[in-house]
Amino acid sequence: MRRHENEPIVVQRDVQAVIIPAGIEVKLRTGAVGYITQALGGSFTIYVEGNLFRIAGEDADAIGKEPPTRPELPPGATDEDVKKLVWEQMKTCYDPEIPINVVDLGLIYECEVTRNDDGSRNVLVRMTLTAPGCGMGDFLAQDVKEKIEAIPTIREAHVEIVFEPPWNQSMMSDAARLETGLM
Repeated sequence: MRRHENEPIVVQRDVQAVIIPAGIEVKLRTGAVGYITQALGGSFTIYVEGNLFRIAGEDADAIGKEPPTRPELPPGATDEDVKKLVWEQMKTCYDPEIPINVVDLGLIYECEVTRNDDGSRNVLVRMTLTAPGCGMGDFLAQDVKEKIEAIPTIREAHVEIVFEPPWNQSMMSDAARLETGLM
């Protein structure tokens, strides 16, 4: 997805947003003017009236953008195909302040996909945050959950936030360290 940095926007309808980094939900009103600071993984970080806000991908139309497409599985997908798509979906979940996905940041500690008797699947993800007091933690976990549950055959995703072991920069992928200048 194109990053859209500093692209001007006008809010075209009232829309729910989250103040970054506080994690407080607010409503942005029609006519608010600002610009996009980050557009990755289907969600948008926008700057309006001196504050940063996160707008979910499903509300992209409120700022004149297209919502993300739903993930697809090939017919007869195997459990391995599903697990691969789960990891791909998690790579579309971005920290709203850092242009790096939660997988490359090293925030995903565990991902289990289990098959149910009816052929549907459940997913358990254990993830952490870069800082325990992160106000956006619940929103990141919800983003992971929703993107996994958008996958065909997934009945339910449970995302648990854990803090053991504590996250540190060495958990980041080489690509993430390069992106942040830590390599």
